[in-house]
Amino acid sequence: MKIEIEHPQPGRVIVRPQGRLDADTAQGLKEQLQEIAQAGPESVVVDMQAVDFIDSSGLSALVSGLKALRQHGGTLNLSKPQTQALTALRLTLLDRVFPIFPSVEEALSEGDLLAP
Repeated sequence: MKIEIEHPQPGRVIVRPQGRLDADTAQGLKEQLQEIAQAGPESVVVDMQAVDFIDSSGLSALVSGLKALRQHGGTLNLSKPQTQALTALRLTLLDRVFPIFPSVEEALSEGDLLAP
């Protein structure tokens, strides 16, 4: 899995994982999110557009990142999840835990949430 990190503004980070977010790749995302959290309070958006599959390990990595960011005064929003990822988030009720936005821009500005 490839993960791109962008810093479009001070205190804002966009994380763009690509491919499958599963037991083989979730640890990499978890470590990236924890490193970002250690850097201080950040508003992080995980752009899910290029994630074509997510399993429980991937969901766990997102939850771990959310916890780490909250402990350091940060936030974690999700944007543009594909159908399979959105279904996984809804089935596990994590769509009630993570703010989910239709675009990265709206997630950065905390705009309108996607309806659950």
